[in-house]
Amino acid sequence: MEVSGIEEEEARAEVDIWNYVFGYAKIAVVKCAIELGIADVIENYGSPMPLSELATALRCELSRLHRIMRFMVHYRIFKQEPINQHTVGFSSTPLSRCLIKGGEKSMAAFILFMSSPPWLASWHCLNSRVLETSNNISPFEAANGKDLWSYTETNPYHNEVFNEAMACVARLTVQAIIKGCPEVFDGVKSLVDVGGGINFDLPHVVAVAPKFGSIENVGGDMFMSIPNVDAAFLMWILHDWDDEECIKILKRCREAILEDKGKVIIVEAVLEKDKEVDELGFLGLMLDMAMMAHTDKGKERTLKEWSYVLRQSGFTRFNVKPIRAVQFIIEAYP
Repeated sequence: MEVSGIEEEEARAEVDIWNYVFGYAKIAVVKCAIELGIADVIENYGSPMPLSELATALRCELSRLHRIMRFMVHYRIFKQEPINQHTVGFSSTPLSRCLIKGGEKSMAAFILFMSSPPWLASWHCLNSRVLETSNNISPFEAANGKDLWSYTETNPYHNEVFNEAMACVARLTVQAIIKGCPEVFDGVKSLVDVGGGINFDLPHVVAVAPKFGSIENVGGDMFMSIPNVDAAFLMWILHDWDDEECIKILKRCREAILEDKGKVIIVEAVLEKDKEVDELGFLGLMLDMAMMAHTDKGKERTLKEWSYVLRQSGFTRFNVKPIRAVQFIIEAYP
């Protein structure tokens, strides 16, 4: 029996809508797995781990843990392998290694932050941001009583979770930069990491920043001034602000770098305009929704929008380089 294109689309919609209904289940189960330390225990076991031993190691109730593991095996977070004729065990995958706390490619801290109660609460207020009658406060502030930055400054636990999440993403992104675009740091003798050599960030952030080698932690306000250096490095900073504020920050960066050989290194998403997006491009659209939900005026930008803020900031030229990450490298020159 032939099925028309419309019937196929309707059949697909019946499946897709259930994925939206239970879309939160995946993040909830992954958060549960991180908190229990499932990936850590299985990785350290070194061979397929029987459910009974996993339950004992985690001090979990056997049948409930089985249901959690069955769900994660379905989504290929872990894999099941035979141990003998009667027993199967659970093994690590590249995906499960992203859930190991402190692992080389761990996203655990970022996932715990993204699934934290104040962060999730913001999504429930997203519609208030879109309405014409919006009072122009962010969904985060509507849900939590303070904007993201004020809430983070006055809530030590959230500040810690936020900083760990940003450090987690930074480690992975810097690895991608070094592997895919190492020349970006050629000739750079002094570097200021704006919002993070010099680590320059808000005073309450650098107050708890660990000491690392010869790196100097400097507290300040990027809207006021930035230390003089060869290059300013901004990763996931500018997407938090609107065009006017971005231009202020970039002007401060331009003042801080050397006129003849200085540059600003920006690590941000670059949205594709009116083009079919690939998987990494789709993540850029997801990030844009996160900016709408959690910041007052933040957004992800297209290449045209980046060109506008850079030109308005006084930069005469820039280039954009892709890396194996959701972000791109943008090098801007006076």
